[in-house]
Amino acid sequence: MSAARQPIGVIGTGYVGLVTAAGFAELGSDVWCVDIDAAKIERLRAGEVPIYEPGLQEMLARNAERLHFSTSLSDALAHARLLFIAVGTPPTYSGDADLSAVNAVIDAIPPSKDHALVMKSTVPSGTGVAVKRMFDEQGKDGLGYVSCPEFLKEGSAIKDFMHPDRVVIGDVGDWAGDAVVELYAPLDAPLVRTDIASAEMVKLASNAFLATKISFINEIANVCEETGADVVEVARGMGLDDRIGPKFLQAGIGFGGSCFPKDVDALKQLAGNSGYHFQLLTSVIEVNELQKRRVIGKLHKHLGGLVGKRVALFGLAFKPNTDDMREASSLVLSARLNADGAAVVAYDPVAEEQARKLVSGIDFAGSPLEAAKDADAVVLVTEWPEFLELDWQLVAETMQGNLVIDGRNALDPDALRAAGLVYDGVGRGDRRRERRS
Repeated sequence: MSAARQPIGVIGTGYVGLVTAAGFAELGSDVWCVDIDAAKIERLRAGEVPIYEPGLQEMLARNAERLHFSTSLSDALAHARLLFIAVGTPPTYSGDADLSAVNAVIDAIPPSKDHALVMKSTVPSGTGVAVKRMFDEQGKDGLGYVSCPEFLKEGSAIKDFMHPDRVVIGDVGDWAGDAVVELYAPLDAPLVRTDIASAEMVKLASNAFLATKISFINEIANVCEETGADVVEVARGMGLDDRIGPKFLQAGIGFGGSCFPKDVDALKQLAGNSGYHFQLLTSVIEVNELQKRRVIGKLHKHLGGLVGKRVALFGLAFKPNTDDMREASSLVLSARLNADGAAVVAYDPVAEEQARKLVSGIDFAGSPLEAAKDADAVVLVTEWPEFLELDWQLVAETMQGNLVIDGRNALDPDALRAAGLVYDGVGRGDRRRERRS
């Protein structure tokens, strides 16, 4: 199979780069991976994977003979015509995407009529025009360029790569676009082949819309708390409408991660730079920030203040099945709890190492029960399966208090109440309700 597949280069061995490399190797391509971080390259050569993603280590090991790791672009240039750019584009202080790593790659690529850059990094719509201008200014007008945004969800990225709901390719109708189409053909996914600017916008618009759904249902949850309605039931009824659908209607303490906050900010800033005030996204961002802080209000209400109280955080990562702490709700919660005088202890089955780099002033526990020991309250921050399967009677016996704030509406209220705990979810109200079967 390998002989029939074109080799590729992947520049950047972070989350997107490694999953992309592993996926194409699984499909039979030889992949030359390049990164400026020499220590990371050595770890990858030794079979160590620097990020946590279910199934990724196994896929990399299974295709080790097809995967090549280097700090030099020359290896990728010598073996592959298509060079996938998968470097970071973090937000700047202004909210714009920082394209310095992308620009560094462009500067390092020599003039060629045989190579094309394929943009996997999330970039603002209009970046393709800027890249083409840089090509012209640097005498590299022979280089091809394709926009091919990624839609990988952390925690299910391998599945998302191998079974995508769509493949978006933006190009000018040349050999490079055709070659990328051919690479993805075995996946038999719906293909959106369009112009470069539209392909760039698809990624930003998709994430902004999903973030909007989350902020919307969180607003509904807050109204439910005032009216006595249960947001879980409301979302269930809404989701059966096929115009709405059930996905991303789970109320909670807000979204985080490397994509939604950054992409919403980037699209809002892109619109502002064009002279348009994207008012809706301003509200989406505001709702998300306030949602995290509403948990603090719940704790104050139940505990009568936080000075001297011990609060256990169950989960630190921004979502289950990842160690990603970027924009995680736990960062805001731990900081606010500390500021209000609480002692904070946290447990996460995977993300502790990453969390220690970002969080100070809290203790880390080795298990949920250790975290809950003598706690006045427990807050479910990340809905890891381990927490959903806990014996809450044991948790209740371990705690000093009896309050559980379900920040993800993932726990069974009846089971917690049966254990003698006070349950408070997001938008679920305080009173028990009989449900019709």
